Amino acid sequence: MNRSALRGSILTFTGDPFFEDPRDCCTFIEDGLLIMKDGLIESVGPYEERAAEGLDPAYYPQAIICPGFIDGHLHFPQIQMIGAYGEQLIEWLNTYTFVAEQDYADPGHARRAAGVFLAELLRNGTTTAAVYCTVHPQSAEAFFEASSALNTRMIAGKVLMDRNAPEALLDTAESGYEDSRRLLEKWHRHGRQLYAVTPRFAPTSSPEQLRAAARLWREHPGSYLQSHLSENRGELAWVQELFPESRRYLEVYEKFGLLGPRSAYGHCIHLEEEDFADFRQSGAAMVHCPTSNLFLGSGFFKLFEARRQDRPVKVALGTDVGGGTSFSILRTLNEAYKTARMLGARLNAFQGFYLATRGGAEALDLADRIGSLAPGCEADLIVLDLKATPLMEFRLDFAKTLAEKLFVLMTIGDDRAVKATYVAGKKVHSRD
Repeated sequence: MNRSALRGSILTFTGDPFFEDPRDCCTFIEDGLLIMKDGLIESVGPYEERAAEGLDPAYYPQAIICPGFIDGHLHFPQIQMIGAYGEQLIEWLNTYTFVAEQDYADPGHARRAAGVFLAELLRNGTTTAAVYCTVHPQSAEAFFEASSALNTRMIAGKVLMDRNAPEALLDTAESGYEDSRRLLEKWHRHGRQLYAVTPRFAPTSSPEQLRAAARLWREHPGSYLQSHLSENRGELAWVQELFPESRRYLEVYEKFGLLGPRSAYGHCIHLEEEDFADFRQSGAAMVHCPTSNLFLGSGFFKLFEARRQDRPVKVALGTDVGGGTSFSILRTLNEAYKTARMLGARLNAFQGFYLATRGGAEALDLADRIGSLAPGCEADLIVLDLKATPLMEFRLDFAKTLAEKLFVLMTIGDDRAVKATYVAGKKVHSRD
């Protein structure tokens, strides 16, 4: 029996602060004890009530212990061209992304990049992510092998792309289906790994490939589907040319059977009310990628329209690396706050941390396993240092409430605030 404990301030969500008073949907224990056994959380409570457990807990004063962050959308092959200059989406793909992704035909390169990528996620406090590999099956193999060695709960898939890309990055409807099927049958639910059928986006998949993707997804209940939607106005016009029978971009995916529970679409910027309603009815999730949306000049995601109380859509956060410029969910929250302000709304700290943890888990249909600190949940958690930098330490001397402390973390925090990361009860990253 592998049993250990952490002591410190503990934060977790039990409800949705977009619709409830944070005091009713958030649990905060000033001096708490969290006990882990065999990769799961055994118990959580005040330290004074549990100190007799006979364990010697790792003690984290001046810190907040919370669930590991969840990243709903990012590209592991793009780590080598993060921060590429000066283009919008389509030009950026052709100039940088498609060039970089050709390197992943080399299994050795894919393995090296996967190791760097996962280490960077853990250093930033992200314990679960929905990840795009390249068209090459070996890129997905490398990713799953590296994730499996760390025992991280990851969702990933080989990209499907049979047109409108360089020849070296194309599969076919048939080969994409067969390669994805083999990967899915090998890796889905292998340990903590989960598979996502991954058509990159409608312009790079033929109708035949989109039909094949939907068939594969249907044939494997419990698997995931991920793609992109309405990121860029030029993209919308391109989709209209390629699929003239569909009035809206989302209709393309709907007509091919690619919308439903455990499907997650990145960006979702230029949408109509009908699109939000379709997401709500289908159970699909949107992924808000503010650093990428701003960096590529794509537009502003309407978070509070998506979360409207009469038909709330499930929303996760995504760093989108390398369209985004940081692996840090804290920095992503900073940009999400600014985006909301540009649209006349205010994202409060409880809403932000909910999206980064329990909300992300709900969006990815994993709330029964991750995203909360509660008995029976998988012990994926992070320790956020309230004195991570001299500025943060000074600023937090003047923070009077938990809300203010969390808001400081999400506006001036970054990877330096992540003091430790635990995966299935094991410490896998220590900043110090």
